[in-house]
Amino acid sequence: MSSSGPCTRRVTVAAAACWALLAIGAPSAFADPATDALGFVDSTARCAAPDTAVVFGSTATSRVAICKTPSGKYEYRGVRISDGAKLVVPASASSDGGFVGEDDGITYTVTSNSLVVSEGNQVIRTEPMVYFHGPKTPAASAATSAPAAPPPSTTPAPTTPLPPPLPAEVGGGKH
Repeated sequence: MSSSGPCTRRVTVAAAACWALLAIGAPSAFADPATDALGFVDSTARCAAPDTAVVFGSTATSRVAICKTPSGKYEYRGVRISDGAKLVVPASASSDGGFVGEDDGITYTVTSNSLVVSEGNQVIRTEPMVYFHGPKTPAASAATSAPAAPPPSTTPAPTTPLPPPLPAEVGGGKH
């Protein structure tokens, strides 16, 4: 029996088909979900009309959006990718062009460079932005200055529990 029999041809055709599919490409399991002008589609890190997205972005472990209401107030909307944990709190613009949200003594500072999570003057972690949509902030602001405490908000934080994570918020894999 020759090496170019029917079984060999079927294996060759199947291998060629697999390589063609790989060449076309499959979406990465760790790619950000789709975005539009309001933020990340199917995510808490998205503004609801009539609010507008001022900035939105993602780090290796988080997605965030800063929304602006028609009355001019800001809101921080964040999602932890690994488990879909959400945080929606009032926010304020900082003097360096970033935005600050605060919840239970923890401050979340969003710039074009990073998401910085702090308690008081102590930085808990700094997550570099891997994707950012919005105006760029000065590079030195995120790395060298401690986040400013936000002014007291007159808007109460939502008290209704948030629903389970949306499909785009459930992380895949370890980061």
